[in-house]
Amino acid sequence: MLSPWVPELATLELLVAVAETGSLGRAAARAGTSQQAVSARLRRAERAMGVTLLQRSPRGATLSREGVLLVAWAREVLAAAQVLEAGVAALRVERDARVRIAASLTVAEYLLPQWLVRLAAEHPDTAVSLEAINSVDVAERVLSGTADLGFVEGPDLADGLQETVVAQDRLRVVVAPGHPWARRRRGISAAELASTRLVQREAASGTRQSLEAALRTALDADPRTDSRSASGTGLAPALLELASTSAVRSAVLGGAGPAVLSEFAVAEEVRAGRLVQVPVLGVDLRRLLRAVWPLGTTPTGPARDLLAIVARTG
Repeated sequence: MLSPWVPELATLELLVAVAETGSLGRAAARAGTSQQAVSARLRRAERAMGVTLLQRSPRGATLSREGVLLVAWAREVLAAAQVLEAGVAALRVERDARVRIAASLTVAEYLLPQWLVRLAAEHPDTAVSLEAINSVDVAERVLSGTADLGFVEGPDLADGLQETVVAQDRLRVVVAPGHPWARRRRGISAAELASTRLVQREAASGTRQSLEAALRTALDADPRTDSRSASGTGLAPALLELASTSAVRSAVLGGAGPAVLSEFAVAEEVRAGRLVQVPVLGVDLRRLLRAVWPLGTTPTGPARDLLAIVARTG
């Protein structure tokens, strides 16, 4: 639970409005309330936090040093709240204009929220139902007609689908700071990665399929390696097999072992030093993320609107 001194979103919105408009009165006008109400709400926040947010004088009110800092943090919180709002709206299916989306977990978690925020702004009467599943299941939903539009991350396109590329991604090998690979400045080879038991998603996930395809390509191209294994795949069995990207990342953070995840999923942890990115020699870990729909058809209505937004935002 959040501490009682953490301001509510409405209070943060008012404080940001004061910063952007330069006065309590103009902030109140933007919020559609009175200056007295804005002032009273901010005073309550100051008392709860034990911090002075506004320097008040007969000539008006200006942000204190602490208020300036809080505004910077508040903008990040409010932006995240907009993403949450779009995600909640995506779970509602009771309105007339509706698009049914099935998306791989990487796309659903790291790319779709920004697209859905824009869709909600440009087409406020559109409802979105979203199912976050692995890429194989996404293809099945689209082919069966239970999803209007799919987003996949695997290397292969299922028969009966057509596609458009919506983003580029790169898989990253990551370990906890205490792992021996964290000190391998020159990186690891394709053969070493292929022979190591990793923390992985389930076999049908696009991330795992992309990794396996990239490693097989690298091993087949290197005459020094033997691509055979006891399983016949050339790749070591998973150390742990988990159902979500977040679970895999948490296991690596806990020291379970290495994993290969989308750079979207690990960028923040790598920047913060909680995970270490390990270079891989001779393996192309780039991949394309794609929107898919049934072959021989053209997306219409809200699905077409969403694809147009995706094309603009990249």
